[in-house]
Amino acid sequence: MASLLETVDVYRHRLMDISWFMRLLNQSIAIQANLEDNCTGHFWEGRFKSQALLDEAALAACMAYVDLNPVRANSAKTPESSAYTSVKQRVLAAKKGQQPSRLLPFVGNPRTTMPTGLPFELTDYLELIELTGCCLREDKAGYIEENQPALLSRLNISPDNWLTLSKGFRKLFHGAVGHSDVLAEYCEHKGLKRRTNVSCCNKLFA
Repeated sequence: MASLLETVDVYRHRLMDISWFMRLLNQSIAIQANLEDNCTGHFWEGRFKSQALLDEAALAACMAYVDLNPVRANSAKTPESSAYTSVKQRVLAAKKGQQPSRLLPFVGNPRTTMPTGLPFELTDYLELIELTGCCLREDKAGYIEENQPALLSRLNISPDNWLTLSKGFRKLFHGAVGHSDVLAEYCEHKGLKRRTNVSCCNKLFA
């Protein structure tokens, strides 16, 4: 019985350990990819990065950064034509008046009885991603007009700051991301003495 409880305790801690999960995920993918390509070695060069997204602005900026990766890399001309992105799946489903069943749904702006899902309107997010994707292309001027999309207005992020976020989110932040007040609460909860992102968060989310 004691041995069983010890085993349960080990697996319970593993299920809460993202490093353990990513190591197993990387290992299985690497084995499969190496068999297909007849080679050896790691599948990804760098270590995974885990960050706490503390509010809506941080969540939207990170989602846009990930969804627009192919556009920045010049492997896709538009967000909806990119491969292996959630935004492409969302666009294809939206054309049928649906949301992808395998992705967390957009459930609208925050309210008292908030269902589980992303706290944005789907149409607002797709409009913002489409416009931002055009700005990131080399053959475009690279700016968002002052008559900015509804989501940017609600999040109170300036067009210039939004383009900075959507281009370099991963390089800009190393740790928890959000407005200064929620960042302070997070650091206090975690017992952290330093708020590593506070100046960048103040500048871009102010």
